[in-house]
Amino acid sequence: MKVAIVLNTSWNIYNFRMNLVHTLIQKGFEVHTIAPVDPYTPRLEAAGCHHHPLRMDSRGINPVKDLALVLELRDIYRRVKPDIILHYTIKPNIYGSLAAATLGIPTVNNVCGLGTVFLRNNLLSRIAIFLYRWSFRFPKKVFFQNTDDRDLFVNKRLVPAQSADLLPGSGIDLKRFTPKPFTRNKEFTFLLISRLITDKGIFEFVEAVRKLKAEGLEARFQVLGAKDPKHRRGIPLETVQQWIDDRTIEYLGTTEDVQPFIQSADCVVLPSYREGTPHTLLEAASCGKPIVTTDVPGCHQVVENNYNGLLCQLKDANDLAAKMKAMSRMDDETLRRFGINGRLKMEKEFDESLVIGRYLDVISSFKEAS
Repeated sequence: MKVAIVLNTSWNIYNFRMNLVHTLIQKGFEVHTIAPVDPYTPRLEAAGCHHHPLRMDSRGINPVKDLALVLELRDIYRRVKPDIILHYTIKPNIYGSLAAATLGIPTVNNVCGLGTVFLRNNLLSRIAIFLYRWSFRFPKKVFFQNTDDRDLFVNKRLVPAQSADLLPGSGIDLKRFTPKPFTRNKEFTFLLISRLITDKGIFEFVEAVRKLKAEGLEARFQVLGAKDPKHRRGIPLETVQQWIDDRTIEYLGTTEDVQPFIQSADCVVLPSYREGTPHTLLEAASCGKPIVTTDVPGCHQVVENNYNGLLCQLKDANDLAAKMKAMSRMDDETLRRFGINGRLKMEKEFDESLVIGRYLDVISSFKEAS
């Protein structure tokens, strides 16, 4: 049985779906990955995937490019003839569903996050909503990563209620991300892990840091993640450089392994505007780290206020600063308890094996029906 996995980058498949890929291959499925070529593509092929390059610009809506993407996906699907297609991320979900529908190939979509399309009321958001409503008639199953996103899609009639289902994000590899014995830095260390785009609350974080420094809080404020100035909501390079030059933040660049940075921090921060289920917070909680994040869909599924972290208000740098300050002043026992609670929550609700098991069940149901 052929299973196709379609995403916006090979990096995304390698970093977040490889245990699913390995499980499928071990169970005898022929796995075809479909994504743009990047440095991680050879790793997919080395793992046993049949890779098919895809030309796709994941930024914005362009009618000509998006029509070309539908046709390109249709051509790949026609040649590969997969028995089932697993779509992830916005454009594969929308345009992959349309392409597969013309060939009668069953699909399973995963809404990893809505970005900011539902936070605004403009032409772009109206087009996106129309595209979702049009394309999401076809998938046999649509997985959502939190109840807020699922309910929004069902209530707006963007997806049939019987097709909508829940998954705990992409899950977390509990064996890879494990806690270490509790330690506390002499200078309390906050770590934000994210691409440098506005939707992740980067400006609010910087403003909160400036406020805390003005109040005399002695702490370190680290940022780990790629600069992305070409993104529509990317932060200009000169702005980031100014933050580095005036020592507002410690910019750590990018890495293939976030664990050492998480383990070295006292608290992980993500003031995002909206998420599916943020993987960085799953990693942090699985490593037993307290978290400060926004009280928004996706984030408040991972963090329970005063249980494994603190929740702050959306786009409120003052409240973010207050919660970070409160975290830095907590005693060791409270920080340790937050970490233990976060790990327990990951084991109970977000174990990656739960996600893989659900996918295997869905794929098996199609296999039995064929």
